[in-house]
Amino acid sequence: MSEKGDQFLKEVMHHIKSKEVKAFVKAELDQHLRKTSQTWMDKGLSEKEAEDKAVGGMGSPGKLGREMNHLHRPRVDWVLLCLLGAALVLGFLPIFSLGTEGFMDMDHFLLYRVIFVILGILAAIGLMVMDYRKLMKKGWMFYIFGNFLLFMIGTFPNRIVNGQFFIEVGPLTIEALMALPFLLIAWAAFFHHQSMRLWQLGILTIVPIYFFLQIPNLHSLFLYMAMVFMMAWFSSMAKKKVVWISVLPLSVVVMGMFAFWFTADDYQLSRIMGYLNPEAYAEEGGYLYLHLQELLSQAGWFGAEGSKEFLNAAHTDFVFVSLTYYFGYAFAIALLLILSFIAIRMIVISRQLKDSFGRLLLAGSMTMYAVQLVYNVGMVLGFLPLTSMALPFISYGLMPTLFNALLIGVVLSVYRRKHLTLNGNLVRH
Repeated sequence: MSEKGDQFLKEVMHHIKSKEVKAFVKAELDQHLRKTSQTWMDKGLSEKEAEDKAVGGMGSPGKLGREMNHLHRPRVDWVLLCLLGAALVLGFLPIFSLGTEGFMDMDHFLLYRVIFVILGILAAIGLMVMDYRKLMKKGWMFYIFGNFLLFMIGTFPNRIVNGQFFIEVGPLTIEALMALPFLLIAWAAFFHHQSMRLWQLGILTIVPIYFFLQIPNLHSLFLYMAMVFMMAWFSSMAKKKVVWISVLPLSVVVMGMFAFWFTADDYQLSRIMGYLNPEAYAEEGGYLYLHLQELLSQAGWFGAEGSKEFLNAAHTDFVFVSLTYYFGYAFAIALLLILSFIAIRMIVISRQLKDSFGRLLLAGSMTMYAVQLVYNVGMVLGFLPLTSMALPFISYGLMPTLFNALLIGVVLSVYRRKHLTLNGNLVRH
């Protein structure tokens, strides 16, 4: 590029505020100037004359710089951020309601909830400002780390609760759920590059399933399988590969369910039969299903009247029941609308994207968020078996809050750069 061309680019860059955008716009304009110069040279002009013509045809560098700054500036999805804020604020209600009734130490849980919210907001904003495209070539690194985390939890747990394994690192209690963001990035990279054969994809799919079953952590396994399934169908892979990637893990799980049926302990079979027929097993596995239905029936539109009844896990797994019980169906509907709007917003953003890697990340994030929401509400209504599936942003706990905040952060990062799409080394609008 001639001195005149370099000076033109510098003047354009002076009007662009974002350092990230400057590099992309410079590459875009540089390639455009080179192509235009070559066109003029093909018509018989000298190299200097061709470059002068190319630069002159670009117009005012100041005006062009301001236009490029407006066109490519990083964007913030304030709609999603407001929905996230509303959901995090609503997450304080179970603590206030249970604390007021004397069922928990409100000061203790309130302090920790504030810490969880702050960490969740920092995680979401931190991911938003990070360029997600830099992760595209690091799929293997994230895949190995995600599986390593599952291996460590299953092999060297220092805390076991209800048969599930955890690793405590200082004040943090890490569970299998936290491996999913790493596997999300890994599978987005795998499906984006499409360089693997079917048998390789099959092995990569099954390895995390094995580790999830070793822990065991069935709700995280369910989220993982739903994520891979949806991302496969959102990818540009041949449909034959997609079908096989969908069928293979389902086959493994079905075989595992048959094996479990014949090897399960009596209390485990009682839970299954309690879900299938709660009335017949009202004194065993069906008691909790019937109790949840009873509490919901007492709620009314604006909450149960008189003295309130305590429910185990009222602030975690069964938080939707407790909130409905205390505040009524009107509040429950409003809560579901807010949480559902977050998923709808993810779908809207995904339809605006041109970058396949970004679409895959959104598909996986939206799937895991939506599955949590649908499953948690479905299980407390009796449609699905009870398990430790959190209600996003409402259930108490650092790991569920942090996990869903990371999913929102991924979405915000993709949205922030939705007007910049990769094409080799060139980024064009």
